[in-house]
Amino acid sequence: MIVFCSSTLILLARIDLLELLISNFRGRVIIPEKVRAETITEDKKDIQTIIRHLEEKKISVIKVKNSGLVKTLSEDFSIDAGEAEALALALEQKSGVVATDDRNAIRACKMLKLDFITAVTVLVRAVEKGLIEKDEGMVKLQKLQSIGRYSKSIIEDAARLIRGGS
Repeated sequence: MIVFCSSTLILLARIDLLELLISNFRGRVIIPEKVRAETITEDKKDIQTIIRHLEEKKISVIKVKNSGLVKTLSEDFSIDAGEAEALALALEQKSGVVATDDRNAIRACKMLKLDFITAVTVLVRAVEKGLIEKDEGMVKLQKLQSIGRYSKSIIEDAARLIRGGS
């Protein structure tokens, strides 16, 4: 199971990688209600991919049961409501991975011992698995660099991995 935060969901849609992830992932892809609300307020072509997956039930929207946990996570880790709901949902479901590109949410995942992935991780794994070619991976990485908030070292490490280095 993958629980998405808004940032990673939107980033993957914008680099045309969301479809590939969903079609090649065997588990459930879920988002909390707040992430759905944050995501569908965007009025862009790439968001239509997310809406289509919601309509086709390839992405499920799940209500977080413990609103107190959401508040605590938001306050303790200085994260927005969408990230807090995603983390709470991952904790409630007791399995899976959190997909987030938010720095504070990543720190929270580490402290809470939740597995996490980022859009860059998904891209690198897609190339490693041969789902996309290296050249296409580099183009998508450049696009991620221009639309995301990644440090130079993260982009350089990802480029090395995509090109096949270690």
